[in-house]
Amino acid sequence: MINEISVVIIAKNAETTINETLDSLVDFNEVILYLNNSTDATESLANSYENVKIIKGEFIGFGPTKNLASSHASNTWILSLDSDEIMLPNLLKELKSLVPQSNKEVFILKRDNYFFNKEVKHSGWGNDRLTRIYNKNHHQFNQNMVHEFIVLTPESISTHLKHSFKHNAVQNLNQFLQKVMSYSDLAAKNQKTCSFFIVVMKAHFAFFKTYFLQAGFLDGWRGFVIAISNFNGKFFRYTKRYINCKNLNT
Repeated sequence: MINEISVVIIAKNAETTINETLDSLVDFNEVILYLNNSTDATESLANSYENVKIIKGEFIGFGPTKNLASSHASNTWILSLDSDEIMLPNLLKELKSLVPQSNKEVFILKRDNYFFNKEVKHSGWGNDRLTRIYNKNHHQFNQNMVHEFIVLTPESISTHLKHSFKHNAVQNLNQFLQKVMSYSDLAAKNQKTCSFFIVVMKAHFAFFKTYFLQAGFLDGWRGFVIAISNFNGKFFRYTKRYINCKNLNT
């Protein structure tokens, strides 16, 4: 099936991960790389791959941008990946023999998340399954600015694939922190929370859920860092929404 699939990636300043990602995709005929205001070497690195088509455009939120990027694909079947995700050999082999039942079928893939070169199996990062292969004539991402997902319909046929792909989620703590701040900006846009008690409770529950309910403590120091990150993400997301509320009321 891979000859009928276009891989679609949106990226900005992904020079540290893009080579490993694109190396894993050389068997695909078409990879759409949508670059949004990238200022590092991502473009020059990607230019060395014959199957990569570079599109430049603005970032308009994760869901809308992924839909825009997919519109440039020549195939109707789309495999959506991030610039720090890697196709693994077993999944590639599975895709080569895959035969869709219908254009309304979507394929759910397991994602193995790595934190400083070690797979994290708890902290909410284990058993991570995502709809990533779809026919763009029948499905698309929602309009979420962040935490986007492919919208299913009553006619959708969901199929789980056996093998997984790799996600180099965290290789640099500064990038990790920057992502937390960026995501909090997107999640707070045009939203408001008018009780600071909610801000505090949301943040504390995020830590409790990650570290205890999702057994983050079993991931050692990585689990603790992820729990703190989730605390910060919720705290700043809802603090920004609280500020939005105060600004509207002044």
